[in-house]
This record gives sequence, structure tokens and C-alpha cells, in this order.
Amino acid sequence: MLEKLPVIVGFGGVNPAGRSSFHHGYRRLVWEGLQAADLESMWVGLATMTGRAVFTDGALRRPGGGSVSAAELVAELRDSLLKDTCIRRIESSHFDVDAVPFNARMSMAPAEGALRFITSARQLPESLPAGWSVQHLAKGQVEVSLSETQDWLLAQTKAASVSSAGQLPTGFDPKSLYPSRNHPRGLQMAVFAASDALRSVGIPWEQILQAVAPDQIAVYASSSMGQLDDAGTGGMYKAPHVGKRITSKQLPLGFAEMPADFVNAYVLGNVGSTGGAVGACATFLYNLRSGVEDIRAGRRRVVLVGVSEAAINAEAMEGYAAMGALATDAELLALDAHLGAEGPDHRRACRPFGYNAGFTMGESAQYLVLFDDALALELGADIYGAVPGVEVHADGFKRSIAGPGIGNVITLGKTLALARAILGDQRLRDQTYVHAHGTGTPQNRVTESRILDQLAGVFGIDQWAVAAVKCYLGHSLGAAAGDQIAAALGVWRYGLIPGVFTLDEVADDVHREHLQFSQGHVERDPESLAAAVINAKGFGGNNATALVLSPTCTLDLLRRRHGAKALQAHQRSLDGVRATAAAYDERMVRGQEVPIYRFGEGVLEDTDLLCSANAIEIPGLSMAIDLRAESPFGGLGD
Repeated sequence: MLEKLPVIVGFGGVNPAGRSSFHHGYRRLVWEGLQAADLESMWVGLATMTGRAVFTDGALRRPGGGSVSAAELVAELRDSLLKDTCIRRIESSHFDVDAVPFNARMSMAPAEGALRFITSARQLPESLPAGWSVQHLAKGQVEVSLSETQDWLLAQTKAASVSSAGQLPTGFDPKSLYPSRNHPRGLQMAVFAASDALRSVGIPWEQILQAVAPDQIAVYASSSMGQLDDAGTGGMYKAPHVGKRITSKQLPLGFAEMPADFVNAYVLGNVGSTGGAVGACATFLYNLRSGVEDIRAGRRRVVLVGVSEAAINAEAMEGYAAMGALATDAELLALDAHLGAEGPDHRRACRPFGYNAGFTMGESAQYLVLFDDALALELGADIYGAVPGVEVHADGFKRSIAGPGIGNVITLGKTLALARAILGDQRLRDQTYVHAHGTGTPQNRVTESRILDQLAGVFGIDQWAVAAVKCYLGHSLGAAAGDQIAAALGVWRYGLIPGVFTLDEVADDVHREHLQFSQGHVERDPESLAAAVINAKGFGGNNATALVLSPTCTLDLLRRRHGAKALQAHQRSLDGVRATAAAYDERMVRGQEVPIYRFGEGVLEDTDLLCSANAIEIPGLSMAIDLRAESPFGGLGD
């Protein structure tokens, strides 16, 4: 019996290129290759999401100014929108790269006699250090005398060694869009991204709930690093050392699975399956694998998959820099020494498969909505593609936990074998391309290109087109493969494989007998691209590769699986779904939509449920959870 096919019926999120749904972020990547008519809504949407334009009384206006046409607005703002998106110098909303705070240790000894100072009695430590004596003065003051050497931590600042990152568009503030209640930035982004993906489907969530049982729904989402800013784990660890108190929210909101928990509790009200895998830079594909396997096995019919990652903070970046993983300002200057550059080229910090120095940090939140193929046809969902399989393998024994190993050979080989089984040899050779992990490190350019080149040769692929979108977006860690998939979905709409624009020259040690690297965008007929291979390589030996089928290929497969009549019926119901989705997109472009956030709504207690031996009924849901089960292992009963 054939397994269910997981199809992509919605996608959304936000990254340094902008909003992901309806290919807005993709169009920012390849804007030079598109017609003005394809770009207008993207530019206007960027302007409204960053507060540079507003729609009031049905008209597009400058903030505090008069009305303006879309064409005039684009002419005025295009250059600034380009400058304030993708990789650029780190902005002060993250941290001040010129004055990163730290504490320096210093020992002080009395020169002659005792060292004395005056302070407030309230500021005395609970336990006096050795050699301290205290004399109380008037008005709550005390004089402290030190007779022994004392160690102190003195607050200082220093310039960051890395000052480039792929940041969300300047002016976009996710916490301003809903009652964020001091949520960590990663969770603010998750609420926005999950809402965007859900509404992009064009089918109201309430209608989806009428079609499936509540336990046939799942959310698999996480972040590889957890929530590292002051509102999460980062603030909890830092507070005692900077004289602050730990809050009641920092620990619970810092968990890595919170991008799933928040969606369950405040966006969907989900009672189905949930989980958050963590696999370093392959985390998105780990979560996608959970969703794909659930749908293929028939355990779930609707799955929301995602990752939200917000790690542009001084401490995390210092940690990666200490590993030698990030491209420092000094290294970027050295790469461009022949140009006589006076400072690092922040825009070109990430240079996959060229002469490079390290990766560039990015931030992103990306979510996909998956249906099984029968449900997609039944509800008339728009089909953006399908994910028939995701392969995950470890590296075996390693010399370095952070170094690459053999696992990616296995994940890529098995993915290409699946592609061959579905597409056939010729379409595999002629109608696929690859979204490389492409971090921009010297080690990655050698090891990943060698694996891609080797497996392309094994499967008879010549001049396999390679995309590496981190050159635009930076490395968003666990969300990186979500960025790659969002770009792949755009390729099937507009026919441009994003070029590696920072690739002035392919490095001599890059393997490329069977690969095609291009600095410019590669134009292809979308109908001629049957599938994209999404590759991810993570610290610790976390390797994952996914196969994503094009919309045309997916529909061809569904026609064979379900027959022409089912596809015709699906097409008849598609217009209404697309109209609803387009209306949502238009509201987003106009800045007239806010994320779904249902805090405290529809809360149920266990006493509200109706339980029997055969079913659990949940008020407000039309379908019950079926408890009639058969043992898959055989039984011991009568």
C-alpha cells in the first residue's frame, strides 16, 4: 500500500530578506532579475513592515505625510530598503559592536595602611570578604576599610571582533505587533512566522479542524540555541553577574522547544502531537523529518514544522568567534587587501565556495504547513511542493566534535536515490539542483563541495546547479534549511536560482567537476525543475538532506495516485482558496494584519472533556479522539 505524500500547502516566516510567504523574501534575493511588476508589492510590503510607509483611508502614505503612489514610493525607498536588509553591519538594536560590555578582573592591595571607601549600607555584600571592616556613618552610609588584597570585577567595553550579521529588516519589530509581555526575540519571531505560514494556506484554521481529528495534528518546532537574549536563558545566566535579579520567565521561556509550545498554546490551541528536535545547523530538517514521517505513516494529517533562531547577541557571537567559525573584521579586511579597503565589507561577509574566512551569523523564523495529499485535494489547498523524504545521519567516530565527517555522504546519497526512484534517471540528471549548506567557511567549501561533486558524479549528474543563500541571509543556525526551502519555493514561481553574488572567484580547493557555481542568478524554466535537494551540515555530526518536489512534479504524482477526476475537482475549489490567501497577502503588504496571538482564549480544564472507553470529546471540536485501538504486536487478551 502506498504511503501518504506530505505536501506543502503553506509557508511563512521572516528573515533578513523580509517576509517569506508569497515569495516576498525570495524576490528580495533575486530582485535584479525580475520585472518591476513582480517587485512592487515586495518593495511596498518591506516599506510598511519597517514603518517607512502606511496605508490610511485606502491610500499609501509616507508616515506623517501625504499620499504617494507605489511607483513613487519604490523610487524613493528602494536603495534604503536594499541597504537595510540582508547581511550588513550589526545595528545597535542588537548590541553596540563598538562597545561590547565585559568585566575585567583586577587585584587591588592597600599601598600604605588600609584602603578605604564609602558606600551605602544597602550595597554591602551579605557576607563580608576577608580583610573588610565596616564603620557605620550617618544617613545609611558606611566606610569600608580593606587590609588585604582584594579582587574586583570592573565594567569595561571593547570592540567586537565581528561586526557583520544577517539581521531582520531595519525597523521591523515583531514585539510591537502583539502583546509580547517581555518574550524573548526568538519567540516574538515564532509567533509572527507561524501566523504567516498558517494564513498563507488560504483555508481558515477552523475549517481544517472540521476535517481532521485533533490528534491528527502535530507541531514540530524548536530553536537550536534556545532563547539567548536577556528575556530568556541568556539573561538568566547573566543576571547574577551584572547585579540583576533572575525573573520568573527567563528559565521557562528559554527552552529550545518553545517555538512549538508557543504555537500550540497561543496560535493554534493544538492538543495533538508536539515536539522540538535539536540538531545544530540541521535542526529545521530534523523537525521536518518528524512531520514527514508522521504523515507518510498516516499518524498525522496536518503538521506545522518550524524553527525560530535569534542568536545575534554579543555572547553567542563571541563564542562562535572563539571557535574560529565566524569571519572576523580583520579576516575580511585581509581578504580584500588587494582592493585597498579601509574597513570590512559587511555586505559581502559571507562568501560560500569562494576565498573566505568564516560564516556570518543570521536570524530567521521559518514555518511550513504540511497536509497529507488526500487532505490537500479534499480541502482544495494550494500545493507549493512536496517533501517525500528527509534523511538524517551521524558522522561516526570523529577527531573534532565541530568538524565534518561522513554522515553527509549518506544523507545526500540516500536522498538522490529517492529522487531517482521517484523521477527516474533522466529527470534526476537534468531537472534537479541543490541548495547547499554553503556556510562560507574554508572547511565547508572543501568538504561540502567534495561530497556534492562526488555524489553528482555517482548519479550521472553533470553541471549540477548549486545555490547558497547564506551569502544574502547569513547563517541562521537551526533555521537555515527553512531559509533554503523558502528560496526553493520561489524558484518554482519565478524561475531564478539565486546566484552566489559574493563569489568573485571559485576557490582553488573547491571540487567542481560535476557542479555549476554562478555569481549571477541562473534562469531556468520552472517547469523544467522537478526537484530541489536541501542540504544541511551541523556541529556535532548532525547531517540532514531533504528532497523537495516542485508543484508541477507534485501534481503529476498526485494525478497518478488519485486520478484525473480528483485533480479536476481540486482545481475547481482552488480559486476560492487562492483568493483568501491573496487577500491576506494584500493586508500584510498594507501593514493591516497582526499575528495570531490568543492568550488565555478557549482555555479548557480536564473536567470539560467528555471521556468514554471509545473516545475523548473536546468541546468546540467536531471530531473526537478515537480510543479504539488494535495492538500492532498481537494480543494477550481473550
